[in-house]
Amino acid sequence: MATIRLYMTMSLDGYIAGSRDSVDAPMGVGGFRLFNWLDRRNDPGPTGQVFAEVMATRAVISGRRTYEHAGRWQGDHHDGVPVFVLTHHVPDDPPPGSVRYVTDVRECAAQGRAAAGDGDVMVHGAGAAQALLRAGQLDELELHVVPVLLGQGRRLLDNLPADQVELDLVRRLTTPELEEPAQHVMHLRYRLRQ
Repeated sequence: MATIRLYMTMSLDGYIAGSRDSVDAPMGVGGFRLFNWLDRRNDPGPTGQVFAEVMATRAVISGRRTYEHAGRWQGDHHDGVPVFVLTHHVPDDPPPGSVRYVTDVRECAAQGRAAAGDGDVMVHGAGAAQALLRAGQLDELELHVVPVLLGQGRRLLDNLPADQVELDLVRRLTTPELEEPAQHVMHLRYRLRQ
């Protein structure tokens, strides 16, 4: 069965976008700073390994907000894989490319798993991650932690119930220090305990 895994870059203080994010400024104030490590995505080593794993996923689940802020990925996230957009309301316009709108989180997870077969399903967006987590449908979290404090913006794990969730660290990779601006990124993969 496919693994549903959140892939999320975040600041050390838990923000995935800076303040005032919008369709016109998808990462908000200072938020693009979180993605400097991707400049080295074709290098050998941890960054290249993580990026190759992302590109090998066979389906994508995204929250509607993330999907809209990302310019709808022009209908194709990568390699034509199916994209399932978790939304409260299905828009009137038909979705482009391999995109499908889904209103039920469990149905969204089931469709993503079916589409991925024995591969992995990538999750994008705080809202989708929180909904999948609450529904017991998220298997793993891959967090790319950048050593910066944004101080404000959109947090990854806000709005969760007070239930305690246990995680097991299953992998930790550290990128080499980049030249400009210098930063180490920790790639931490956690499996949710069932």
